[in-house]
Amino acid sequence: MKALEGVRVLDMTHVQSGPTGTQLLAWFGADVIKVERPGSGDATRGQLRDIPEVDSLYFTMLNHNKRSITLNTKSQKGQEIFSELIESCDVLAENFAPGALDRMGFSWQRIQEINPRIIYASVKGFGPGPYQDCKVYENVAQCTGGEASTTGFDDGPPTITGAQIGDSGTGLNMALGIVTALFQREKTGRGQRVECAMQDGVLNLCRVKLRDQQRLSRGPLTEYPQYPNGEFGDATPRAGNASGGGQPGWVVKCRGWESDPNSYIYVIAQAASFEHLACAIGREDWLEDPEWNTPKARLPKLGQMFDEIEKWTTTLTKFEIMAILNPLDVPCGPVLSMKELADEPSLRATGTVVEVDHPARGKYLTVGNPIKLSESATTVTRSPLLGEHTDEILREILGLANDQIAAMRSEGAV
Repeated sequence: MKALEGVRVLDMTHVQSGPTGTQLLAWFGADVIKVERPGSGDATRGQLRDIPEVDSLYFTMLNHNKRSITLNTKSQKGQEIFSELIESCDVLAENFAPGALDRMGFSWQRIQEINPRIIYASVKGFGPGPYQDCKVYENVAQCTGGEASTTGFDDGPPTITGAQIGDSGTGLNMALGIVTALFQREKTGRGQRVECAMQDGVLNLCRVKLRDQQRLSRGPLTEYPQYPNGEFGDATPRAGNASGGGQPGWVVKCRGWESDPNSYIYVIAQAASFEHLACAIGREDWLEDPEWNTPKARLPKLGQMFDEIEKWTTTLTKFEIMAILNPLDVPCGPVLSMKELADEPSLRATGTVVEVDHPARGKYLTVGNPIKLSESATTVTRSPLLGEHTDEILREILGLANDQIAAMRSEGAV
């Protein structure tokens, strides 16, 4: 039995933030019914295509384990079907622009009247406030949530991270909100709203920078590269590759860096393992030198320290360095390319990277469920073709006969 078996989700989400959350629910066994516009469907089906006239990887990697129904919610019959689906589902999820469902005639009040037990989950760009009606995409969320202002090097512009913390991060928040609301419903018998703002989600992930904003008022941030020779303003600065956890760390070059853009490793000079690190790089002299043998003494010289570490790391590959430093309990991690991650056998073995077969595009790689449950294993199945399950859903959930479905199709309702 899957953890969410028996839970039915009416999935009105599109692009990335919402589909991330509903896909997670589907991986845990929920019956996720993706509602799409007849003829076109989710916009990502056609975005960034690598094979003509085939669903893009953008779409397939966000919509596994779901069923697809096409429904024209602008038609009267389509709205009637939509109402019946609301009545039959446990969850309604959407990430439309603000007010879109209300304009369709489905306010939260009406949705509650149709199904008092339903969980209505929404992803929006902003919560209540001056920006609540603004449209948001991933990079906008990163900029307005504090990520961009604190990422990059001090002498460069604000920088966007490659991780989709605004879209996918908020989708994960939505999924947690949904299962929490479902759990509470077991006690109250009532549904509720679940609201997730992308700005809120990004700021939540940037909490250490909000921590540093408050520390800044009491003196310089000594673990930042601006210390001791640079200047601090009135806001948390960009810190390059410095560690956010208070332990000195930096990305250093490895052998082959001249031709390989990912021949780098992150090394943390943690106080507890500094003796081992110093010996490994041939600087045992630091251990007897009061200029180097305490964290406080090293703090003003972190740049010089990592230059010395880099003299050693450039003689070895990133994996050779890992083999030496890990047994010494020196925290470090190689900069792994997407190719290296895709080819890593251990990630295939754990289902973190999965190969999926698609009837139109053939086999492709995707990320799997990052959460492993001992009693609810995840099997990743392909994304649905547009409207692939329309007839099945109308028969199974609404009890419609084939001739009724045919009539709806001729009317343009499905």
